[in-house]
Amino acid sequence: MGQLSRRSFFKKTLVTTAGVGIMSTMIDSSRSPVLGANDEIRVAVVGFHGKGAQHIRVFGEIPNVRVAALCDVDEDVLQGQVQKFKDRGEKVAAFRDVRKLLEQKDIDAIVIATPSHWHSLIGIWACQAGKDVYVEKPVSLNVWEGRKLVQAARKYKRIVQAGTQNRSDVGLRAAKKYIQEGHLGKVLWAHGLWYKRRTSIGKVPGPRHVPPQVDYDLWTGPAPLEPLRRERLHYDWHWRWVTGGGDMGNLGVHQIDDCRFVLEYEGYPDKVMSFGGRFGYIDDGETPNTQMAIFNYKPAPIIVEVRTLPIKKGVRAMDNYRGVRMGNIIQCENGYFAGGRGGGWAYDNNRKKIKQFPGDGGGTHQANFIAAVRSRNVDELHADVLQGHISSALCHMANISYRIGQQSPVEKIKESVSGYQDGVETLEKIKAHLEANEVDLVKTPIVNGPWLEFDGKKERFKKDWGYEANMYLSRLYRKPFVVPENV
Repeated sequence: MGQLSRRSFFKKTLVTTAGVGIMSTMIDSSRSPVLGANDEIRVAVVGFHGKGAQHIRVFGEIPNVRVAALCDVDEDVLQGQVQKFKDRGEKVAAFRDVRKLLEQKDIDAIVIATPSHWHSLIGIWACQAGKDVYVEKPVSLNVWEGRKLVQAARKYKRIVQAGTQNRSDVGLRAAKKYIQEGHLGKVLWAHGLWYKRRTSIGKVPGPRHVPPQVDYDLWTGPAPLEPLRRERLHYDWHWRWVTGGGDMGNLGVHQIDDCRFVLEYEGYPDKVMSFGGRFGYIDDGETPNTQMAIFNYKPAPIIVEVRTLPIKKGVRAMDNYRGVRMGNIIQCENGYFAGGRGGGWAYDNNRKKIKQFPGDGGGTHQANFIAAVRSRNVDELHADVLQGHISSALCHMANISYRIGQQSPVEKIKESVSGYQDGVETLEKIKAHLEANEVDLVKTPIVNGPWLEFDGKKERFKKDWGYEANMYLSRLYRKPFVVPENV
């Protein structure tokens, strides 16, 4: 960003970018006024043990935006952030129960950075309460509830932005334009990858004590109220199916969304498959730590791959693909783009650099949300909730294929992906990667998920595996934390 300060950058961006308790506070959202550039927008951040802390800082730096309220079920986390406001001489309201927060009529927008199993429900409640919403990825834990969030946004005429922030990155937006103008020729395939080291979360002999400062009933919310069966309550919820979607739903969603954005894919592919496993250790995690999914878009398929093991056993360094460790490869006839968040480069097929697309350093996505909140124009959003829903749903679809799959030898998996050159090559690389980590694929075979055909209009699986796969499209909700059928 050079000599341009973050606050000045936000100001420039904004100028140029045009439950029973919940239901009792519903407003006629169709009357939401268009806010001027000098009108203060009061934001509440819900959940900030991780990403939410960054949102507190970034939203607080946007001109005429005030972080007016905080909500977290962990009293220590909550009071830690409250103290930071006190140290700066700033006032902020504090809540542990999001329902109480949403009753506050002086809050304009809610930023949701809770565990994934809460995202859709809080978003729906917020829409019903007349609040605009910035919801972190994935916007849902399953396909059905994500669609309900979209319906709520439309019904109550709310501005709802998904936290797939790469759509706002100036580098990726410029690369998309360059590719769509045909400078590299026809797109052949897209490959999203996220190689991030993760170690075992450990294996406990029995239920653990919930930290005393946590309201576990509120933390659990819509999920089953089960004993804590992992060492850490926080963050490791990602690797349990009742609260998270593994790294496909956690980080793979960015790569799926980036590829869809660059290729201008607005809807669903006609089918999807995924394979992988949890390799290298035995712990209390359920989700795969190595996974690949193929989304059968036409004319160019999207492949997304996540790995959490290192280059080989005994080292910490991670693999890369064409120099990219976390990002995307968009392969075209006459070259390819490699990059993602923070921009990237266009290369010819001899891997010679052609053109750079510098990134902007982050923060523009939140500014884009605030600009749309002021204008009341959903079309100004870079990541409207509908597109956030579809990218999240693709993660869920890939995970469903994996969850109903069977352990298979590599040769059988190769038959499943035989129509996709990049898929076959990636399978071979994953095999070599696992062997370098001393994984015995005879004793611990890869789980091969079936190809699942999908009806994008009905958001249902079809034919052979439809019945079994459709069971994972929704869940049972624990009262009173129930996603409503009619939002």
